[in-house]
Amino acid sequence: MHKLAGIELGGTKTVVVLGAPGRIDERVEFPTTDPAETLGRAIEAIAGWRDDKPIDAIGIASFGPIRVSREAADYGMMLDTPKLGWSGAEVVAPVAALGCPIALDTDVNGAALAEHRFGAGQGCESMVYLTIGTGLGGGVLVGGTPAHGLLHPELGHVRLRRAAADRFEGACAFHGDCVEGLLSGPALAARLGTHPSRVDPDNPMWELVAHDLAELLAMLVLTVSPQRIVVGGGVAGKQPHLLPMAVSRMPALLGGYLRDCTRERLAGMVVPPLLGDDAGPMGSLVLAAKAFEGHPVSA
Repeated sequence: MHKLAGIELGGTKTVVVLGAPGRIDERVEFPTTDPAETLGRAIEAIAGWRDDKPIDAIGIASFGPIRVSREAADYGMMLDTPKLGWSGAEVVAPVAALGCPIALDTDVNGAALAEHRFGAGQGCESMVYLTIGTGLGGGVLVGGTPAHGLLHPELGHVRLRRAAADRFEGACAFHGDCVEGLLSGPALAARLGTHPSRVDPDNPMWELVAHDLAELLAMLVLTVSPQRIVVGGGVAGKQPHLLPMAVSRMPALLGGYLRDCTRERLAGMVVPPLLGDDAGPMGSLVLAAKAFEGHPVSA
């Protein structure tokens, strides 16, 4: 049996796991601080699991933006990110010192791979995994494979049509009122005046939030044509009313253009994750398996 390790490097916390695709045997969690401390703790955890046999491969599912193309000179390096102290950080190089194959992708692409194989995306050729939490990110699978190109999808930083009555300027340091600047946890805290988990579901401010989420979901239907959109993260998990609110607004935004996109059809297409918080860590193990097979997903 292969011995695989995975690192889900998140903006708030890091999860290091030992196991196989679909199975987590051991887990270590700690806050994501600076690169040296965070990656050092991850490497220490993996090194400690090499008691009876070597680790066969490691998968890294990281927040970003991060360079995922192996052909790039800065492969495995963090690009310009709002996470303080991480811009320009080497992510793959320190882990490579463990001496085993490594596959790198984004945390949301990793979560998408796990949900596609074991969760809410099973049976789908194309799907999107959204996470709404400390930031807002999206993983896109086409033909069951993560979409890469110039970089990787950055769905959190698209800018969409705002509700006419909404005067919130947005909280993204780069773009102001991009989707992350409107819907991420910190953006909602600024918008709602308190942590979003403490806001009553009946608060009328959720109407504007649901509008913005519906705009994002409708855009994804029109551009990516996914069979499934899985929406996870702390915000969606703690305010479960938000996703149905947004889905109910999608038919009006689509304007009857796509006859298949009835409210009932969309309710089955836009769903919460089945794997919950395990999607990212399980995705890192899927990446590790790809690395061991010699077909890194990020290539």
